[in-house]
Amino acid sequence: MFRKILVANRGEIAVRVIRACKELGIGTVAVYSSADAESAHVHLADEAVHIGPAPSAGSYLNIPNIIGAALRTGAEAVHPGYGFLSEDPYFAEICAEDGLTFIGPPPEVMEKVGDKAVARRLMSEAGLPLLPGTTEPVPTLDRAYETADEIGYPVIIKAAAGGGGRGISVVHRREELPDAYRTTRAGAQAVFRNSDVYLERYLPGARHIEVQVVCDAHGGAVHLGERDCSVQRRHQKLIEEAPSPSVDPELRERIGEAAVRGARAVGYQGAGTMEFLLDDEGRFWFMEMNARIQVEHPVTEMVTGVDLIQEQIRIAAGLPLSVGQSDVRLTGHAIECRVNAEDAERDFAPAPGRLEHLVWPGGPWTRVDTHCRPGDRVPPHYDSMIAKVIVWGRDRETALVRMERALGELRAEGPGLRTTVPFHRKILAHPEFRKGTHTTAFLRERDPGDGDARS
Repeated sequence: MFRKILVANRGEIAVRVIRACKELGIGTVAVYSSADAESAHVHLADEAVHIGPAPSAGSYLNIPNIIGAALRTGAEAVHPGYGFLSEDPYFAEICAEDGLTFIGPPPEVMEKVGDKAVARRLMSEAGLPLLPGTTEPVPTLDRAYETADEIGYPVIIKAAAGGGGRGISVVHRREELPDAYRTTRAGAQAVFRNSDVYLERYLPGARHIEVQVVCDAHGGAVHLGERDCSVQRRHQKLIEEAPSPSVDPELRERIGEAAVRGARAVGYQGAGTMEFLLDDEGRFWFMEMNARIQVEHPVTEMVTGVDLIQEQIRIAAGLPLSVGQSDVRLTGHAIECRVNAEDAERDFAPAPGRLEHLVWPGGPWTRVDTHCRPGDRVPPHYDSMIAKVIVWGRDRETALVRMERALGELRAEGPGLRTTVPFHRKILAHPEFRKGTHTTAFLRERDPGDGDARS
């Protein structure tokens, strides 16, 4: 097992990783930008190294500074969290060249699944069902026209190197294709430094189902059930739950087996997520694979009792999985709400500020993953999420009631600061969500200006 791990991230995920390391008896090194000098992860870690200015390009994306911090402090491994460098094969390669273990899949595997078009081809070869579309990038507008005419509208254009709900355009009519194609390519180049895009058939009212897999270097591979992430706004997930109210035990076994088969096919190691769409006929379709820990991983932990961060660390250290498939049991129901510093009444505009009055909810089976404390300032430089509120109940109805109670207790107030808590409470109270019959069209149908929700 490692003696010391550098956490190459910030915010709640850095706090989460540091806590997992402490329970394993592993020393930790935090890195921080000038904006995060007083952040919780800096104080929780055993050591902390300043790596640059507030903008992430000079700090949390600055590979030389991060590697230098790891080497100077004697860290043996680097945990990238999610976002930033978590799915960057180049970063993983640099870690290996400098004798550091990257806590994640091998670089060559990240390259395979990081290119969504390549991943579609590999999963098709592994026998996973795919929606009609391309398994190679679409290099020209003429080819895009041909593909769209062949598979039928609506189609979705996706950045091959995309992720996190970015680099996506939905096209309902042929005349919309040129602008959407050019805009998506330009956006992909700007954000991901790769303009490649691919096309697939778009399902406007599907469920977004993802399956958590963990794989070791000894041939062990299991799935830990599914999460339902169908409540989305502009491709961004807002509420996640496990298990999905639309998945029965027979479907769970089939989609879980497919996820494990796909992960094995690419030689995956670590914790990863296989994302699927579930149509109204109960058929599931592979979308993409995320080669990192997910923001919503706590709901899986709550219903399985498996610490996914510790499992990542164990796998990276060369140890076998701590659980086999027969050990996995889903108990009860868990729900997660992402609390963002955004103003829902102003089209979810960022609303950062100082947290002058802050009270997190508590009580039985209530978990808050956060890095924010009273008096902290929410900086404008990074993602707007300030916390994740997660609850568990013996069934979905109990979990819903518990989440309502938890959000009712939460107070995050200060000059200029707004959060998405009121918005979440409206969703939780909606009859369609209460019944569990919502799809990815749920918010779009109630907000015509919202765009198509998918990630």
